[in-house]
Amino acid sequence: MKSLDRLTNLVAGLLLFVFAVIIFHAPLSVYLGQFFQPELVKAWKEALLLVVIPLVLYLLWRAKLLRKFSSDLLLQLIVVYAGLHFVLLFAIPTNSYQRLAGLSIDLRYLLFFVLVFSVIVLQPSLRKLFVKVATISGSISLFFATLQATILPSDVLKYIGYSKDTIAPYLTVDKNDNFIRINGTFRGPNPLGAYAVLFLSLVSAFVIKKQRTFLKYKWQISALALFAIVALWASYSRSALLALLISFGVIVLVALSRKIEIRYWFSFAVIVVVIVGSLFASRDSSFVQNVVLHNNPKDGSAVDSNDGHADSLSVGLEKAVHQPYGGGIGSAGSASLQSDSPNIIENQYLFIAQEVGWLGLGLFIVIFELIMWRLYQSRRDWLSLGVFASGIGLAFIGLLLPVWADDTVSLVWFGLAAVALGSHYKVGNKK
Repeated sequence: MKSLDRLTNLVAGLLLFVFAVIIFHAPLSVYLGQFFQPELVKAWKEALLLVVIPLVLYLLWRAKLLRKFSSDLLLQLIVVYAGLHFVLLFAIPTNSYQRLAGLSIDLRYLLFFVLVFSVIVLQPSLRKLFVKVATISGSISLFFATLQATILPSDVLKYIGYSKDTIAPYLTVDKNDNFIRINGTFRGPNPLGAYAVLFLSLVSAFVIKKQRTFLKYKWQISALALFAIVALWASYSRSALLALLISFGVIVLVALSRKIEIRYWFSFAVIVVVIVGSLFASRDSSFVQNVVLHNNPKDGSAVDSNDGHADSLSVGLEKAVHQPYGGGIGSAGSASLQSDSPNIIENQYLFIAQEVGWLGLGLFIVIFELIMWRLYQSRRDWLSLGVFASGIGLAFIGLLLPVWADDTVSLVWFGLAAVALGSHYKVGNKK
């Protein structure tokens, strides 16, 4: 038994390492990519996950959980979804780089979910450690983003190798240098904004569900929330701002709907109307044109980002209609950049449809819905509530961006979902 405990701790340690370092994956990969093969540097997390797979299977076998797991609908569908990818590798050929990159982008977060879920079921006490690691690494990342947005030079990341050939050290709103969009430790402003939504959702759920603990650490928690707010604002990510409003609304509805008087709901509605009305009235101002609309006809770019989103959506829809089986693994996103026909699709669902067709998209939607449903069932737990609410917000972002294609955002969210569900999984009864 001691040997099994040591093996479980080893597996947990490897997964915790991925969980902690993934927040800093972008700057580390850029810096180390100057000295080693960039593709190999970027694949460190996938390599570790592949090492963990047989170890987890062995632990589940020894714990007599393989049969139970094999009868779990959610895990069954994840296996089928992965199997579909491997079938399409041969059915619709793409080049070697596309296949490897496509498999990694499409499946790594679901693999991480299954592995973390298994370890938490085997040893529920690890939940606190996973949450602590996620909190510490996230806090460091958001603190750096706050510094980049306030004190540090916007292009500070150029000193570790950020450039137009790797990752731009920062972006601008519609090519307007008066509105700098920071990256933090992420691959771009939009992933940073998406992560801030997740972090703020977790903080909000914690404050509501764990009020006594919050009062004990109110200054520390308030500081972390402030870092996340600054990072979100400095990302100028419209999709993230809307997602945050959605997530907050979900948390309020789920946790406080029975406790809030009607007059407060009315006050909230009035505030929303005032904000929307103010934005509409000032629609010609520089702030609204640049930050809200990303389209300043005076000093912006010739083609605004809204046109880019619309064109991408149109192309993605056309491909989805004419390719019901998809275009092959690695035929969309960054994996397609090494092919003869690069295909950037700014929509998570059309991205999946391009990779694995209508069947694959349907499977993914059902998998995500099952995860969300199980999170909702354990909504009395602050972690489940925060992950659930942020999941709805991130699903909205997926309509505008391939949010799960970003390894940091996807591994953190699915990892936390696995921690929440694994800690509530009933080993004695099917759930």
